[in-house]
Amino acid sequence: MSLLCAATSDAFGVLIADSSHIQAQLLGGALRRGSEFRIATCRMETTSLLHAVAANVPRVALLCPDPSASLGEGMATLRRFHVSHPEVVKVLLVEVCDREMAVGAFRSGARGIFCVTDATLRLLRKCVESVADGQIWANTEQLNYLLDLIAEVPSLRVLNSAGDQLLTPREQQVVALVAEALGNREIAEELSLSEHTIKKYLFRIFDKLGISTRVELVLFAVNHGDPRNAEWLAGTRRTLPTA
Repeated sequence: MSLLCAATSDAFGVLIADSSHIQAQLLGGALRRGSEFRIATCRMETTSLLHAVAANVPRVALLCPDPSASLGEGMATLRRFHVSHPEVVKVLLVEVCDREMAVGAFRSGARGIFCVTDATLRLLRKCVESVADGQIWANTEQLNYLLDLIAEVPSLRVLNSAGDQLLTPREQQVVALVAEALGNREIAEELSLSEHTIKKYLFRIFDKLGISTRVELVLFAVNHGDPRNAEWLAGTRRTLPTA
């Protein structure tokens, strides 16, 4: 870690983590000019982040994932950092941001996503100041990704002892909604299907799992469900296989 500027009475710490030390230094030097930030830099990996924070806890961390690494690696680093230091506000700096990245970043603890393409340092300073004040930094497209996610229907993956999936995607949705204590009419409305169709799904699910009641289904889902790896699938209005 390297400290780029001396502290001032009104300054707060900003940590820049980048896979490239030179890029982190350049960004830190540029961001320092005309601002009251105390800038520090480190590599974009968990050990370096934790050492940097141990030396001087920043209020905001700007995280620049390695573009050559997988999305999962970047999100894992962000999540580990967030679990270790939830008090540090985290902003992901990226060139482009699709739905998977936006959802993954906010789920992993980010409070903002800043797209550097065609952006200005003035806007980046505003982003840092905004998240430091407790605001969320996201554009309309990214917010729509999150709103779409909230509106989607959850899917609970049900597995046997060998880890094999026992149900179709639609059946998994029905199980998840039953586990949330929804009745057949509510499930039908949620999935834009008829109650009769929901009953048919339940009979098929009962037969596959060797159970006969909703209570047994909920208990089976609790014991054999895999919510950590569950997919989020939309209702029929979003073109989902119904088999």
